[in-house]
Amino acid sequence: MKRFTLRTGIRWKITLAIASVGALTAIALSLVVHSAARASMLESAREVQLDRVQFISRNADAGRKPPMGAKLNDPDLPGELREKARSGRRGTYVQDTPNGPEVWAAVPLGNGQVLSLHTQFRESANMVRDLDRALVIGVFPVVIGGSALGVLIGGQISRRLRKAAAAAQRVAHGDPEVRVRDAVGGVVRDETDDLARAVDAMADALQQRLEAERRVTADIAHELRTPVTGLLTAAELLPPGRPTELVRDRAQALRALVEDVLEVARLDSASERAELQEVALGEFVQRRVNSLMPEASVRIVADEIVSTDPRRLERILGNLLANAARYGRAPVQVDVEGRVVRVRDHGPGFPEALLREGPSRFRTGSTDRAGVGHGLGLTIAEGQARVLGARLTFRNVAAPGGFVQGGSAAGAVAVLWLPEHAPTATGSFPILRREG
Repeated sequence: MKRFTLRTGIRWKITLAIASVGALTAIALSLVVHSAARASMLESAREVQLDRVQFISRNADAGRKPPMGAKLNDPDLPGELREKARSGRRGTYVQDTPNGPEVWAAVPLGNGQVLSLHTQFRESANMVRDLDRALVIGVFPVVIGGSALGVLIGGQISRRLRKAAAAAQRVAHGDPEVRVRDAVGGVVRDETDDLARAVDAMADALQQRLEAERRVTADIAHELRTPVTGLLTAAELLPPGRPTELVRDRAQALRALVEDVLEVARLDSASERAELQEVALGEFVQRRVNSLMPEASVRIVADEIVSTDPRRLERILGNLLANAARYGRAPVQVDVEGRVVRVRDHGPGFPEALLREGPSRFRTGSTDRAGVGHGLGLTIAEGQARVLGARLTFRNVAAPGGFVQGGSAAGAVAVLWLPEHAPTATGSFPILRREG
């Protein structure tokens, strides 16, 4: 069962975090202010009510009738306050009502009676409501300001990370001149710079390791070339027979492997340059396919004059045809459409690892397309395409049931996309000027 994932940018995560913290902080402060203001107002109302009832009690002791609002032995007096007054103590009591808090105050009189006074403090309730309204309105600017701050901070971090990711992607595609730290830029130093420096250090270490491996591979292949040539020469002097044929066959395969390894090493060094010529692509492919694999069919949908290196183009075409003949099944079909060349076989298709990661040297794929070879053919074809400024892609043709992944395919297709402007001898691309 596929796990559901929600992809969001770091800018919006930071914005949401700051806005949430701001809103929670504002709400918490509003609750504290509300509680403190209500407690202060009620405490002030208690004191005012107690002062009033004490003043009235002095008049009552002098024999005067209590003013309106004050009552003797009021039956509605809360029981808690009544018991307190009968014990000889004065006190207050707050009772919440829909119209606001009602404050009671009671004092004992000398004749055993209880004088009480209660008043509804509507103004205090209105003030608390106005304060709550002001606090609620004040939360919105805090949230909006926090969101704007989050967008600014998150946007800056997001831009730096995107620049770092783009630079790292260029490094992954084989551009040794790119430095992630330079691409990130900026005056502020933060964790993004640490990440960029770590990626640069890793890229340098990998580049040095790959260069060392390339030199070792090239040196070994170069050293093997002389003894292999001597072995072939000695095999020619052997008497005719089946053992001699086997020795010659294995010696020639060994020499082909040494030459392929040397070619891969040269392509990895990025020092190869194309020698460009104007060729009619359709006619060129037709002649080369007839020479390399006469049984293959060629279909020219649209011919076009291209500027390319014929030797390297023939090398790519030969390796694609050899791969189709070795691992696929007939018929093999080659299509030319403008600057695009497709080579298709009707075998089991390319292995998933090749479709996912591209060609890899000394890996021939799954058992249904392997058994012989060293996995250098498609690696060389891809490297030569890179020198031409072209792009080589691989895909499988769906079987009649419509499924490729996890099942059998109806063939493999290699597509060579030649560029509109081929690279110059220096590896750059020419600036074309139209004649007026």
